[in-house]
Amino acid sequence: MSAMTKSRFFTFAFHAVCWFLVALPSVMFVPMHVEQTAGMFFIRLCLPLFLCVVFYLNYLWLVPSFFMQRRVKVYVCVNLAVTVVLALCMDWLMGVLRSMEFGAGFAFPPPAERISVPVMVAVNVLKNVMPFALSVVLATLLRMALRWQATEAARKEMEIQKTEAELKNLQNQVNPHFLLNTLNNIYALISFDTDKAQRAVLSLSALLRQMLYGGRQSTVGMKEEVEFIRNYVELMKLRLNNNVKISFDARVPADRDVRMAPFIIISLVENAFKHGVSTTEPSFISISITAGDGKIVCEITNSNHPKSSSDKSGHGIGLEQVARRLDLAYAGRYEWRRGVDKQSNVYFSKIIIYDTDLCDNRR
Repeated sequence: MSAMTKSRFFTFAFHAVCWFLVALPSVMFVPMHVEQTAGMFFIRLCLPLFLCVVFYLNYLWLVPSFFMQRRVKVYVCVNLAVTVVLALCMDWLMGVLRSMEFGAGFAFPPPAERISVPVMVAVNVLKNVMPFALSVVLATLLRMALRWQATEAARKEMEIQKTEAELKNLQNQVNPHFLLNTLNNIYALISFDTDKAQRAVLSLSALLRQMLYGGRQSTVGMKEEVEFIRNYVELMKLRLNNNVKISFDARVPADRDVRMAPFIIISLVENAFKHGVSTTEPSFISISITAGDGKIVCEITNSNHPKSSSDKSGHGIGLEQVARRLDLAYAGRYEWRRGVDKQSNVYFSKIIIYDTDLCDNRR
């Protein structure tokens, strides 16, 4: 049974149970010591039947066709006409029922002497009209609530689709950026060390394979992400001299599959290599990634060697992409602290992602 079929079945069952409960008092609370005939039971069931007619007349036709289309006058006029007609019919049927019960020996209590005729008329009108008016109100409220629910569900689905489209677009921007920088590194190696260049091509091939298959999913396992970053770091080491110290520490639990949105950490690592390495001064890059206790922590520190405005190695939008991807995938569930320690001239970046089991924004 499909989800839609189940939903329709439960909706039908809910309506059936509700109308059964509405009709039940009409056949249970009857005068004592009076033999009830089939005709009496039929008249008693006319009231819930009329209420049902008014309810579904509004639920299925008047509310969606007139009230929701701002044709309120037609909606009100039709309801008034139907209510008056059914109220008069019900008043006549109740008179017939009283006659049948009187003929069966039921003694009605004497009318109150102090109630005036206008008051009696008003009481009878309210007694006959109020149930139908209540049925109209309930049908309208229920239909409006369902419409609001459907509209809200559609809005959320559109937001999810928009979010996924933006994530995909950002991911497509990250990949060429990363590839461009890596190819520049390999190009530099070719001129003085062909063996290293060949190893770099093999490492790049492994990275591209991970990017190709990992990029198709909205989340990736932390083990794969750490391996991806490790390969990238090893690739970048090929062109660095001894003045640059690289440390990489990753602690990911082996007994559970922690997942996260892809290509967030790699942008931070790429930024560290871009701005943390100098060809003339001592430099360092420290990368620490831990996952566990319901959170992912990525902390990167590096020596600060800002690139000049003439440096064209990359297009300089990596950190903006990181911020946007974090907002889309982990809105309200992450912290990002970054900046430059002016005393030590060290750049630091620390991201903490909480509730990592809910990393997919559809959940």
